[in-house]
Amino acid sequence: MPGTVLALNAGSSSIKFALAEIRPDASAAVIANGEIEGIGTAPHFAAKDALGAIIGERRWEPSAGADHEALLGGLLEWVDGHLGPDTLVAAGHRVVHGGRDFIQPVRIDQSVLTALAALTPLAPLHQPHSLSPVRAIMTLRPSLPQVACFDTAFHHTMSPVATRFALPRAYEDEGVRRYGFHGLSYEYIAGALRETAPVLAAGKVIVAHLGNGASLCAMASGRSVDTTMGFTALDGLVMGTRCGALDPGVILYMLQQKRLDPSEIEEALYQRSGLLGVSGISSDMRQLLGRTEQHAREAVELFVFRIARETAALAGTLGGLDGFVFTAGIGEHAAEIRAAVCERLAWLGVSLDREANDRCDGRISGADSRVEVRVIPTNEENMIVRHTIETLGLKAA
Repeated sequence: MPGTVLALNAGSSSIKFALAEIRPDASAAVIANGEIEGIGTAPHFAAKDALGAIIGERRWEPSAGADHEALLGGLLEWVDGHLGPDTLVAAGHRVVHGGRDFIQPVRIDQSVLTALAALTPLAPLHQPHSLSPVRAIMTLRPSLPQVACFDTAFHHTMSPVATRFALPRAYEDEGVRRYGFHGLSYEYIAGALRETAPVLAAGKVIVAHLGNGASLCAMASGRSVDTTMGFTALDGLVMGTRCGALDPGVILYMLQQKRLDPSEIEEALYQRSGLLGVSGISSDMRQLLGRTEQHAREAVELFVFRIARETAALAGTLGGLDGFVFTAGIGEHAAEIRAAVCERLAWLGVSLDREANDRCDGRISGADSRVEVRVIPTNEENMIVRHTIETLGLKAA
């Protein structure tokens, strides 16, 4: 059987994965994907084939105490059983932060792992989860090549004026600057646009990655020139449980007046804010859209308002706007949110075809729209597979 690549996208409580078969032309075809969810509580493993049929499932008891190493051991055993031993030839990982130095995918060795771990202060809630599966595989399969693919790398094309904070220079020397995130998603969308709408791809486009984490990216000819996330993945838009852009004076207020310590502030900003904080009900947009309480409506309204406001700012960076793309969980599935965003962007020349939006057609803008609006499903695991194959120079056996 041809060699396969395992793509891993790890979060705090889940690991998404895809298994791809390498073709003779060094491209790849995804043959299975799935998720290990409930890490730390009641882990559940489920895998589907390319057609969406369940081909593997396992549950662990809440008291089992399964960590990343134990869970990945189970995943690797399933891969061997499903494909046969020695079929897996590499693993690729989504790593949230690459800092200033890692601007393209890289094969992981101990020195690279040490360097990536040193970036943890720049992404304290994300980087450790990105690296846990790397360490686990180093222990379980020490000879298996691994590749790190960075969420920050796509944004290295931003100019210094777009990355700089107005802080004393010493902070910039320490790496305190705007990096941007969701880069693997944006890279995938840029490639999809080149294939499906090459004229638009060569223009000025804003992509909205709207999920539990949310951000916008301004692209000129498929390259990132500005984005809403900055030094951390806490900046920018309203998110599921994250506040997004915030006056730094609020942090001072929390410290000085509320007497909160740094860990309490971190927990409030990352875990208790965003849609959850404003609504007091849920961080899940699907639930909020189905509720009638005023606070739920206000959370949705703020989410849309901030997208529209940041879009205006990014259009200013681009010097115009040719296209707008919705992607990720909310962007791909919430027609009501897409319609509300487009309504607020009417002044930019956005005109929505409501029937196309309800059907979630690829192009959802009206014939009279000066801005072409599209919905394109993202696929970060696909990018991880591509980068892993290219970085290691893998070919079909």
